[in-house]
Amino acid sequence: MSLFWRIFGLNALVLGTATALLLWAPVTVSVPVLLTEAIILVGGLAVMLVANGTLLRWGLAPLDRLTRMMTTVDLLRPGQRLPVPGARGGSEVSELIRTFNAMLDRLEHERATSSARVLLAQEAERRRIAQELHDEVGQSMTAILLVLKRAADDAPHPLRGELQQAQEITRASLDEVRRLVRRLRPGVLDDLGLFSALTSLTEDFATHTGLRVVRRLDTDLPTLDQESELVLYRVAQESLTNAARHADARQVEVCLHRAGEALVLEIADDGRGIEAACEGAGIRGMRERALLAGAALDITSTPGTGTRIRLTTPVARKQPRP
Repeated sequence: MSLFWRIFGLNALVLGTATALLLWAPVTVSVPVLLTEAIILVGGLAVMLVANGTLLRWGLAPLDRLTRMMTTVDLLRPGQRLPVPGARGGSEVSELIRTFNAMLDRLEHERATSSARVLLAQEAERRRIAQELHDEVGQSMTAILLVLKRAADDAPHPLRGELQQAQEITRASLDEVRRLVRRLRPGVLDDLGLFSALTSLTEDFATHTGLRVVRRLDTDLPTLDQESELVLYRVAQESLTNAARHADARQVEVCLHRAGEALVLEIADDGRGIEAACEGAGIRGMRERALLAGAALDITSTPGTGTRIRLTTPVARKQPRP
């Protein structure tokens, strides 16, 4: 039954019931209207309106659920679908919900495809920038260090101290450039694998932020493809960065373990927490990376109790390393 005939039938049922009651009930209307007659008529009208409103709300409930879904759906949280009503839902409503679910399928697929292209292009650009920093800036600063060392060795005593100070500044800048290169391109991930990469990341994070980092990393990890390893590394990197910049945390715990046919990464801090409505670009970027690897990202946080980020990645057969 179409939506038009459903609404028409509901109204016809209410009006027909009211007409039958007027025909068969011993009720008359006087002129002028008596108080008891007015009470009966107003009461009957109220009953009609309540019955009609109840039936219409029951008939249009699928459209209300569709409206709420349209206002709350998030393509970064895939799998949100509306159940298609059966015979009670009406053919037009059922077809509308089926079309909406199909549209969500298409949009999620297009979003995942476009996000994959963007993230892969981003990683390629990061590798290019890291290579240029390493080859151009790093080598130039290394040459400057050598020149400053030779000049300091031949300089008189008052000038030697200033040249040595310039050496220290240049050496610190070179260390910072190397740290940026490691953040842009985790070479240890390509060379030594996920365990070593996360160990190096957490050690470097603890050194530069002063936060206490507790590591619980399983050594016997399953093999993953390079995309999944990179997603795990980037999510850990972004989570640590958020803990240092925004959470006011004193301690961060990083766990990596296997759970059945999945690999689970958990990063928990004791900071001030975040609100679900305040997710920034960093968290949305983590959700996009999770979609790229077919992983599930779950963020649990309440203000004042810290934040726990859990990434569950399915274990797939790893491609051989070049």
